Amino acid sequence: MKKEATRISLSTMASYGMGKYLAEFLTGAFGAVVYKFYETEIGLAPLYAAIATILYSLWNAVNDPLLGYLTNKTAPLASKFGRRFVWIIIGLILTSFSFILIFSVPPSWIENVKTSPFPVFFWMVITIFIFDASYSLWELNYQSIFPDKFRSQDVRAKSAAISTAVGVLGIASGFIIPPLFFSYGDINSYLISAIVIGLITLVGIILLLPGIKESDEMISRFIAHKKEKTNERSFISSLKDAFRHKDLRAFIFLLFLYQSGTMCMTSSIHYVGDYILDVPSSGTTLIFAGMLIGTLASIPVWMMLSKRGVNNQKMLIITSIVMAVFAFPMTFISTMGGFTLFMGLWGIGFGGFWTFMGPAMADIVDEIVVKDKRRDDGVLMGIRAFFMRFSYASQAIVFYVVHTITRFDVNPTSPSALFGIALHMAAIPALFFLIGAIVFYKMNSLNSERIAQNKSLLESMDI
Repeated sequence: MKKEATRISLSTMASYGMGKYLAEFLTGAFGAVVYKFYETEIGLAPLYAAIATILYSLWNAVNDPLLGYLTNKTAPLASKFGRRFVWIIIGLILTSFSFILIFSVPPSWIENVKTSPFPVFFWMVITIFIFDASYSLWELNYQSIFPDKFRSQDVRAKSAAISTAVGVLGIASGFIIPPLFFSYGDINSYLISAIVIGLITLVGIILLLPGIKESDEMISRFIAHKKEKTNERSFISSLKDAFRHKDLRAFIFLLFLYQSGTMCMTSSIHYVGDYILDVPSSGTTLIFAGMLIGTLASIPVWMMLSKRGVNNQKMLIITSIVMAVFAFPMTFISTMGGFTLFMGLWGIGFGGFWTFMGPAMADIVDEIVVKDKRRDDGVLMGIRAFFMRFSYASQAIVFYVVHTITRFDVNPTSPSALFGIALHMAAIPALFFLIGAIVFYKMNSLNSERIAQNKSLLESMDI
């Protein structure tokens, strides 16, 4: 098994990191644009936009874990390409086209949205449902490859650091590229932006291929264990068994609050640009550039710490606190320079969280595999994805409550409305990060000794 790990080249790790780019590129574009597009551009009432987003998140309750369970069992051409490869390709192709559908609302429906909101409402619900199912199909399988493909601590650390750097570029692209093709107040320009995003996704598939190619050893392990009929369990049993593990519960709770915080921040950026800073859509580029610089500059430091064998679980706590500390001051900022500076400082914690998130999850997967003596990565990643994307509901609820209290729909530039934007841009995300760090500190029990012991046991178990 150690020999298998050493055969993984840096170029393969970089190719695998392309998946992080696509995931964050699509998530960033979706989170930063979709809610605002329907609420302020199309004019869908805030309540309908919030309900659609909440329904979308509830859809994940069935969609993500169930897809993880089903695709964990087999795939088309599994004996040739492995358990994950084909699902990733199919899912990405469907994702690129479904993203375009979200912004393809019939013009006649838009004209009558104030008097007849239901056609636009159902279009939003159905298209984001299709997008989520497609996104989940590829992303769940992409994440599931990591613990199986990158097995040693050193390889995991290197791969995670490379994926973080590439993924941060995906975040920046998701925030920077769409505004280059759409303008506030021009509904048709959003469809052009969506088409560009879809095309970039299709090109990204080509660069991803080497990184998601499953080795002969991975395929052999899957085929061998698939033949063991006694290992078959129902979907409900798999979920129940997964939730028995306290460390997994702690991790997904932290991820939910982390993702809720980042979703609120990223979805707020264009509100900040449009109403607080009063700049064109492309004017937010400088803020995202600050975050990008801070994140990329911090990665070498986090990677150095990772190579020294720090506990990945503890580092998640530290980086969550760093994000909370630098997010909160933006509540009281109203200048481009201020937002750019603190987004850069916030990016330091963000880069660290990303660096340790993958290895920390892999450590938890190792613990579960050792205890259960089976590999249900798809189910585990499905649960992880559900709680991360359930953050769309928390973001929608936060925006709806804040906008209702501050009467954003009546006057989006009033002092109360602007303070509300500042709250869901900074203060509320900071609270999410801090609560996540505290709860994870109380619940997580994985220490360095157990992590090392699990790796040793996995080598002998060959699972």
